[in-house]
Amino acid sequence: MTMDRRRYLLALLAMSLPLGACAPPRKAAAAPKPRVIVSTDIGGTDFDDFQSLVHLLLYADLIELEGLLASPWGEGRDRKRHLLAIIDAYEKDYPNLETWSADYPSPATLRGISKQGGLDLAPPPGWTRPTEGSNWIIERARHKDPRPLWVLLWGGFEDLAQALHDAPDIKPKLRVYMIGGPNKKWSNASYDYLAREHPDLWIIENNSTYRGWFTGGDQSGDLGNQAFVERHVKGVGTLGDYFAGIAPLVKMGDTPSLAYVLGARPEDPTAGGWGGSFVRAWERPRVVFEAPPTTQDVVETFAIMELVYRPAGKTPGGPRASLHIDKQEFPGFAQPDGSWRFLFSPKEDKTWSYRIASNHPGLDGQAGAFTSRMAAPELARRPSGRYPNWWTDDPDPRLREGLHPGAKTISRWREAFLRDFAARLRRTRTAAPPSA
Repeated sequence: MTMDRRRYLLALLAMSLPLGACAPPRKAAAAPKPRVIVSTDIGGTDFDDFQSLVHLLLYADLIELEGLLASPWGEGRDRKRHLLAIIDAYEKDYPNLETWSADYPSPATLRGISKQGGLDLAPPPGWTRPTEGSNWIIERARHKDPRPLWVLLWGGFEDLAQALHDAPDIKPKLRVYMIGGPNKKWSNASYDYLAREHPDLWIIENNSTYRGWFTGGDQSGDLGNQAFVERHVKGVGTLGDYFAGIAPLVKMGDTPSLAYVLGARPEDPTAGGWGGSFVRAWERPRVVFEAPPTTQDVVETFAIMELVYRPAGKTPGGPRASLHIDKQEFPGFAQPDGSWRFLFSPKEDKTWSYRIASNHPGLDGQAGAFTSRMAAPELARRPSGRYPNWWTDDPDPRLREGLHPGAKTISRWREAFLRDFAARLRRTRTAAPPSA
């Protein structure tokens, strides 16, 4: 046994984790395939969705992929075009991929299940009108099939919120894995709706654990984020070049959701594996400030904050207001009683300051500050009875990767999941040998 292998096994033992949790994803015929819909903000400001879609397509023979939804965010109004562009790249590799498994979906099938979701982020109350994406979730959830439907949220939550608003009967059929954090910050109204009106939804709220896919773990040699792409991705099929062309380093921040679904026990979020392990959620943190907060006001990181202002003076025609915070801008919403509401969700520990810009003289220039801190570890021992099927990041300090709670439940498997991804990608380059 090599020294590196011995250290690896000792590390597993020290963390009291089952060795079976690091096994590769299930073979296609080992169990009924999970049904999966992916909602992605591909085309937004982050490149990880593009990379995660490459990963998804390479493992698509292991699942029944029933939908690809372009969720709110990004450049322009028609982001489904980004889905179609990556399917074009897949089409070039498909002749080799299908020799490895006849279960790879055809490019035509993928184009047929690609749908445009909502075009804009939802205002309060968190939903607006049906979309092609929300209707597709409803249609697939109502399909007569005993298996649950996994909805993997890589971007905005609007289409899921709309689907549940329009068809609450589908809820028992759904299993949701949410990549929260920054997405929660932008889709704050839709998240607020889900937590407020659907506390019995089966959902994993992954606000920070996902970072273990690219942060921490074994970064030595060819396992470094840049070195891995240079050695194992660039030049390997059309999809490999697409991946490397998006960015020359590993991120794939949404991929843990798929790795989780392919694990041995996806109905048990505590089981652990490549997609992380999670704890029952405590009360979903939500704070309302009726007066401007100060740095002495502390909120839980990833909480939903509501700032309420009741400006004096006459409301102008066409009133508008926005919250400016951390070099980003979030809309304000006028209420029938003359008040204004602003929603925000802090995604890291720090002290924040904000100001409001508005054409309303009683609002313009209003400012405040607050401090956010990660959830206390003891909260994991106080699961909420109101959220019986809601799971989230484990706040145990021993599972932090840097400042990110729960991330070590993924990063500890870094070598295993990256080696497996490299092997999958090599399928694009050559046809399977006759014995494969």
